[in-house]
Amino acid sequence: MAFDFDTVLDRASSDSRKWRKYAGRDVLPLWIADMDFAAPPAVIEALRERVDHGVFGYAVPMPSLVQAVVDYCARRYQWTIDPAWLVWLPGLVPGLNVAAKAFAEPGEAALVCPPIYPPFLSAARNSGRETLTVPLVAGRDGRHAVDWDALERAVTPRTRILFLCSPHNPVGRTFSREELGRFGALAERHDLVLVSDEIHCDLILDDAPHTPVAALSPGVAARTVTLMAPSKTYNLPGLATAFAVISDSRLRTRFVRAMAGFIPEMNPFGLVACEAALRHGEPWRQALLAYLRGNRDLLADFVAREMPGVVLSP
Repeated sequence: MAFDFDTVLDRASSDSRKWRKYAGRDVLPLWIADMDFAAPPAVIEALRERVDHGVFGYAVPMPSLVQAVVDYCARRYQWTIDPAWLVWLPGLVPGLNVAAKAFAEPGEAALVCPPIYPPFLSAARNSGRETLTVPLVAGRDGRHAVDWDALERAVTPRTRILFLCSPHNPVGRTFSREELGRFGALAERHDLVLVSDEIHCDLILDDAPHTPVAALSPGVAARTVTLMAPSKTYNLPGLATAFAVISDSRLRTRFVRAMAGFIPEMNPFGLVACEAALRHGEPWRQALLAYLRGNRDLLADFVAREMPGVVLSP
């Protein structure tokens, strides 16, 4: 089946947060991870069927959706998860904030490696916790690496959480199994909860396999909260649907308790879209990746020819 990524959809006159930010100005908004492609046809069709139902009350994840997540993780990452490990969320950012509240007390700290998606830097501070930063180191080729010695030194007796972004936003790094193992070992060594945002894992352009950090070993899994969502891959961020995978029952209980009173009910449209994307979106995803590779190559060629002195990190 052919998919249309060429038709330009007018979002400047829509309710798009991305495009409204610079409304009326000669600016191409590239400030937020929100694609300008329509969602997969299978998702749109599933949403139409849900609208036709006509009742939009409070919703819970259906067993078929839970099974779709379990099947997807097994198929895509060779990662076996139990349905009981899933905690549903209205987005990854709420997940980061819940984790900070759940696993650290006021005055305790989370460890972060910037440059990084800004909510990583604010999640702990939003609830009176502290943020400790250990910047990634950029090489001459623009590729960023972890300063492992500095990361080790940065851990204090008050550090409770290690925030990981894998693949890393915005530097575009995928981490090797060896690197992920070092993150896991550091968390085990210092008794930290490892909170891993893996929302971009299905947009790896070179199609390298993604390894969930929790899949490395039972020991790492026992201290890991993995945050995932269909929103970036299938362009569904406005439908506000994500999930945490937490195998350890004690961590899961703390996480759920920290959600009480301020995390809203799940969006019924988001739940439907999530299931349709995971079950039927793979042909569209493959076509999307091919299209994005072409865009990347066009950009790399332009930078090499027209912008001397600028380094583009693949």
